[in-house]
Amino acid sequence: MIKRGVRRTFLFCVALFLVASAWELYKLVGPDDGGSLLGLNIVPKASNRAMPHTWDIVSRLTEPETSASTDPIWLTVAGYAWYTLRLAFVGLVLGAVVGISLAVLMARFRVVERGLLPWVIMSQTVPLIALAPQVVSWSGRLDLFGWEWPRWASVCVLAAFLAFFPVAVGTLRGLKSPPAAEVELMQSYAASWWTTLIKLRFPAAVPHMVPALKLAATLSVVGVIVSEISTGIRGGIGRAVISYLQASTGDPEKIYAAVFGAAALGMALFGGVVALEAVVMRKRPGEEPT
Repeated sequence: MIKRGVRRTFLFCVALFLVASAWELYKLVGPDDGGSLLGLNIVPKASNRAMPHTWDIVSRLTEPETSASTDPIWLTVAGYAWYTLRLAFVGLVLGAVVGISLAVLMARFRVVERGLLPWVIMSQTVPLIALAPQVVSWSGRLDLFGWEWPRWASVCVLAAFLAFFPVAVGTLRGLKSPPAAEVELMQSYAASWWTTLIKLRFPAAVPHMVPALKLAATLSVVGVIVSEISTGIRGGIGRAVISYLQASTGDPEKIYAAVFGAAALGMALFGGVVALEAVVMRKRPGEEPT
């Protein structure tokens, strides 16, 4: 496992170097004002304002966010990322609970699967940026047993809205994966459906659930950031993207600090699922965590 981790870290560094090299190469040969291809205006601008040098972007991380602050911008962005990470984690947990519950329900009743699965799929066609203001409007209007619905809870719900889909589909596929002979063996022991679910179907579903949770982790981060941007909620990476973008005319490197923070945030939550995978898969014979 250590060798695999070292190899993946090395490959990540190589990929990062290649991306930076491609960036600088395009700055060298690309047009400053962009251009058109086959009549379409799709050639990116290579000016310093549109594409700063990679070393300028990295050095900007060590400078203060504003002239009035003393902390380096990477530390400020880390604070924004920590706020967004907590919301994304709650959204991931909510999405996983809803997704697994729906998968169990659809696996138990075929009629529910036929009636509900198309709606589950259709739900992912709803634009999150259009749904976000409606959900955030719940703040101040919902009162659950004396607990007033806060705005951050709406953001978690939106993250769960994106995260539940891969979990539901992956878990449903996993619950149906045991061979018919194994299911018949459980029935020959007079095992109930719920006993079969716990003893056979859920263990068989783990290899399908883990990749689904990895995808759900990244989607929950996307859901939180998009919700923060579309609703203007303060404290997270999404708000930092808005404020840094407004300053990009005179400080083009600043926006990339928020971009790096968002990327690190997604990798952190993804890494948490990978760590969970290492725990749940280590005792499975003939299988290794990927």
